[in-house]
Amino acid sequence: MHLTHVLMSAAVTVSVAGVSYSAFNPDHAEREAREVAAAATCRTVDSAIVAYVALHDAPPAAIGDLAGFVKGDITAYRIVGGVAAGPGC
Repeated sequence: MHLTHVLMSAAVTVSVAGVSYSAFNPDHAEREAREVAAAATCRTVDSAIVAYVALHDAPPAAIGDLAGFVKGDITAYRIVGGVAAGPGC
């Protein structure tokens, strides 16, 4: 048997094992998906800042002012110089 056959078989086996793990542990997969979906991104917060300014004609004073404009957790972010600062910015 050639080394490439062995490596391809190993790659397929690992892939099947990963898919099987997800299939047999749906609660864990769902929990991870919800955590990722609940986290806001820097771009999301910047978009919320733009929407806030368009609506109020003034920049937001605190990140809490943007709560109605964003779905997700934005507590890790802050506003610095009129733009979002935080994870991934």
